[in-house]
Amino acid sequence: MPPKFTQGDFPPNPLEKPGYVLEFNDEFDGPELSLDKWIPFYLPQWSSRKKSRPNYELRDGNLVLQITGEQQPWCPEYDGENRASVIQSGQFSGPLGSKTGQLRFSEKLVVREEQPNVKKYTPQYGYIEVRNKGLDSGGNHVSLWMCGYEDEPEKSAEICLFEIVGSRTTPTSSRINYGVHRWTDPAITEEFYEEVFELDARAYHIFAVEWTPTHLDFFIDNQKIRTIRQSPAYEMQIYLGMFEDPSQQGWNGPFDPSRPYPKEFVVDYVRVYRPEQGYPNPSNLPPQ
Repeated sequence: MPPKFTQGDFPPNPLEKPGYVLEFNDEFDGPELSLDKWIPFYLPQWSSRKKSRPNYELRDGNLVLQITGEQQPWCPEYDGENRASVIQSGQFSGPLGSKTGQLRFSEKLVVREEQPNVKKYTPQYGYIEVRNKGLDSGGNHVSLWMCGYEDEPEKSAEICLFEIVGSRTTPTSSRINYGVHRWTDPAITEEFYEEVFELDARAYHIFAVEWTPTHLDFFIDNQKIRTIRQSPAYEMQIYLGMFEDPSQQGWNGPFDPSRPYPKEFVVDYVRVYRPEQGYPNPSNLPPQ
C-alpha cells in the first residue's frame, strides 16, 4: 500500500531520536552560516570560488538558498547555463591543472583553481534527516545528496535523499527522485528512482535515509518508501543545493521565465544520528 501523506507542512521531529545519538546537526538558527560545518562553494576546483559561491540568507531559523536574476552560470564552459547555489561539507581536489577532484562530470575538466582539502563533516553510515520546502518553478530543482570524498577515485558513489523537480510539483502531487548513483564505484549498482508521491513538495516535508553497512532505507515524513540492498562502504560528504537551467533543454524544465526572482530553497534543519549500539559488522551477519 502506498504511503499517505498529510497536506500542508509536516512538523519537525524532536531533536532527540530514541536509540540514537545525535552526531551532527545544523538548525540554521544563527545569524550566519556555520563555516565550521559547511563550505559555501560548489565544486570550486572546476570553476572558481567567485563563480561557485551560493546566494543565501539565514531567515526565521531557516537556511534559504537562492537563485537570483543576475546570478551567472557556475561553470559555463562545461555545465552550460546552469546556475547553482550549493553548500557542501567537504572538499577534495588535486593540484592546478590536474584531473583529480570530486564529481568530475566531464572528461574535459581540470583543476582551474587550487583548493584546500577539507573534511568539515564526512560520515560513514548513519541516519541522515533534512526538513525543507521544495518549489514548483520550471527549470529548477533542489536536492540533498551525499557523495564519496573521492580521495580514492572509486570512492565516488552517491546517495541522494531527494531531488524535487519544480516542473513536476503541484498542490496534490510531486515527483521525487532518490536512490543511488554508482558513478565510478565498481562495487555499486545504479539504483535510482523517479516517483510521484501524493504530497505538495512546496510545503515542509522531512526526507531521510538510514545508511547502514548492508542497505539503505529511504523515508518521507517518517514513512519508509524503499529499501536498497547495497551500501557504499566509505565516508561521504553532504551537498545541499538548488539549481536552475534556463536553456529550455534541461531535464528539470521547461524553464518558466515568468517566475519572479529570487527562487528559493528553504531548509529548516539537517541532522545526522548514529545508533547508540552502532551498526552490526556485515561480516558477522548471516547470509541473506
